[in-house]
Amino acid sequence: MKFLVDCCEYAGMAELVDAHDSKSCGVIHGSSILPPGTFFMTTKPKPLLLVILGPTAVGKSSLAVTVAEWITDKKVANYSGAEIVSADSRQVYKGLDIGTGKITTEEMHGIPHHLLDVADPHMRFTAIQWKVLAEKAVSDIDSRGKLPIICGGTGFYISTLIDNLGFPDVAADTDEQSKLELKSAEELFLELKKIDPERASTIDPKNKRRLARAIIIANALGSVPPISAPSEKPYDVCMIGIKLPDNVLREKIHARLIQRINAGMIDEAKRLHQGSNSPANDPLSYERLDELGLEYRYLSLLLQEKITREEMVEKLTSKIWQYAKRQMTWFKRDQRITWFDPTDLQGIFRYLSSWSNSM
Repeated sequence: MKFLVDCCEYAGMAELVDAHDSKSCGVIHGSSILPPGTFFMTTKPKPLLLVILGPTAVGKSSLAVTVAEWITDKKVANYSGAEIVSADSRQVYKGLDIGTGKITTEEMHGIPHHLLDVADPHMRFTAIQWKVLAEKAVSDIDSRGKLPIICGGTGFYISTLIDNLGFPDVAADTDEQSKLELKSAEELFLELKKIDPERASTIDPKNKRRLARAIIIANALGSVPPISAPSEKPYDVCMIGIKLPDNVLREKIHARLIQRINAGMIDEAKRLHQGSNSPANDPLSYERLDELGLEYRYLSLLLQEKITREEMVEKLTSKIWQYAKRQMTWFKRDQRITWFDPTDLQGIFRYLSSWSNSM
């Protein structure tokens, strides 16, 4: 049951009270603490959010669908159902389907999904843009009496939403950004290190886009300020993490990569580069494919015949595994997450039942 907070207005003053406290609102319980005619206004509680996260290839998408079906069947916390909001920084792009492991319509089992295919792959899509769209999706889902489930492995995206992170107020300068990105990653990293060594110590030294943006912010503000999080959180959140033993996850990463290749991942990259699988049939350059993440980076090299298929499989398996470890490093910092094996459905359902009953 959702937790309700009652607001009592009396003599022009408003104060929050607990509806379960007989000493706070006597009118509710039949006492005479407040005089007759006192006006009561029920305020809407924070929306509830369920977050399902974990490293790549661990099985988040299928678990989220299973949990959404369970919520719909059991009417958990009086919700009529659940809908899923993707928190994946690449599945937002249209046409990037097989390479990103995007869930198919068949795999959704009729559960509505949001924030898939919302961005043009030619254009950069930021965490701020995702946060704005996610807030709208969550509000819409909640208004229809359904539970929003945030599902994904992009930890920073999830943090922007549930912790309502603030970002440096520096306008984007596309001309300066493009100019900076003509330099190598090494040059950009050294430049950032000179003007803001603290930010340089936390940034990915190989990511030219983020390095260039950090330099622009540092030049404007003197340094890149830390991302701020208000003390008041916008949602009541339950965070479930799923993980597997390292050897099992690494095997799954390799098996899933082979499955994607067999499903047409290479042909998908060809179509993207030729423009037959992108908005307005506009080709994606090899440089842009490189920017779109690990799979497309190595697919780009394969299409340019700079590596063989065997080399691509070997390098991608290793790089995706390294990425999964970085994801876990990020997630392990958050003590709000309760971890499960993805096959422990009964344990997950018991935990969710306990959480919903406490609301």
